[in-house]
Amino acid sequence: MKRKVDEFMEKHGLGVGDFIRVVKREGDERITFEGLVMPPYELSPGETLTIKLDNGYNIGILIDAIESIEILEKAKEAPKMEFKEVLPRKEGLPSVTILGTGGTIASRIDYKTGAVHAAFTAEELAKAVPEIFDIANITPKLLFNIMSEDMKSEYWKKIAHETAKALNSGEDGVVIAHGTDTMGYTAAALSFMLRNLTKPVVLVGSQRSSDRPSSDAAMNLICATRMATADAAEVIVVMHGETSDTYCLAHRGTKVRKMHTSRRDTFRSINDIPIAKVWPNGKIEYLRDDYRKRGEGEVEVDDKFEEKVAILKIYPGVTSELLEFLVDRGYKGIVIEGTGLGHTPNDMIPAIERAVENGVAVCMTSQCLYGRVNLNVYSTGRRLLKAGVIPCEDMLPETAYVKLGWVLGHTDDLEEVRRMMLTNYAGEITPYTRFDTFLR
Repeated sequence: MKRKVDEFMEKHGLGVGDFIRVVKREGDERITFEGLVMPPYELSPGETLTIKLDNGYNIGILIDAIESIEILEKAKEAPKMEFKEVLPRKEGLPSVTILGTGGTIASRIDYKTGAVHAAFTAEELAKAVPEIFDIANITPKLLFNIMSEDMKSEYWKKIAHETAKALNSGEDGVVIAHGTDTMGYTAAALSFMLRNLTKPVVLVGSQRSSDRPSSDAAMNLICATRMATADAAEVIVVMHGETSDTYCLAHRGTKVRKMHTSRRDTFRSINDIPIAKVWPNGKIEYLRDDYRKRGEGEVEVDDKFEEKVAILKIYPGVTSELLEFLVDRGYKGIVIEGTGLGHTPNDMIPAIERAVENGVAVCMTSQCLYGRVNLNVYSTGRRLLKAGVIPCEDMLPETAYVKLGWVLGHTDDLEEVRRMMLTNYAGEITPYTRFDTFLR
């Protein structure tokens, strides 16, 4: 059965990508819109016509409110995007590999439809930002093309191995194009899996797709490439440092979190300060001197990872049933996002105690994000300590989750798990609580 929008488009001879003028009734007013016809959203009721305006935004117009419609220009065929020619290389420049995994930074416009697709290869991404060829000799490689919500540990392992392969073959740095929603998880995973890291590994993404006038994709990629040729041999996230196009910030991979759904400066270092400010022109201002420096030696991959790890958030009314369910389903580790200093309801503690007795590693973080877990202040915390809970200092919940999976990939001895969780492998634990990092 055809939807109203399909019948309307057929009746008026509208095709996806046509440039049209629509007059809409709104009470006694008539409002005129001009834009590209977009594909009808397949899951919608089909009662609206969607067009893309010149400012890059899509709007839906109720078909019953359309008074007149005029086709100003029929859709053109999309230009073919073929990049079979050799990418430019200049003698004397450092070498950087770009690994594509998908996300908004790897989106492109379909010029026929005006839609944005996550179908940009690493090579197309490199060609779209020609400035990076003046920074380094670029070797692009598409690993997979997914949205970041589809990321999983098997992909982390593949990224880690491809990264090590590139660095050990002589590349000066690696840039990983990644969706922003789970970038913090991947950055943490690579921080633990890449051992003896001697060169920069930089994750970069974009909050705004390439069809938006306010897209941050180009500047972020330029700054990421700059950082990949710099001195900090760590896993780093490089994204906009403020809302304008001034500079990017380079965040340590285990201390960074996406803090806003849409702002371009969404990524912030939590309980720590960024490693550096990075300007598109190549200026890099290091904000700390304790970052890992470039060195020599082979990068090793330690990708042992236990899949059966979960995060459990504490909220008023939560019961032990959720925790018991995870234990019954064979989960080996549970990270609790506790309240405040790291607390659960007291009536959950017996279930936690039983979980630990059954060999399940239970770790405590705080949903406050800023500050530090301290289970010695209140009686609830002391009971949790006695039950065997591992306090995760100032680790982010997602970093603790990734680390626990990595630790359990190496041992299921709870004492060894405790020792490893409290060992600072990749800057995930700040030695002391800083009071100059709180987001205000």
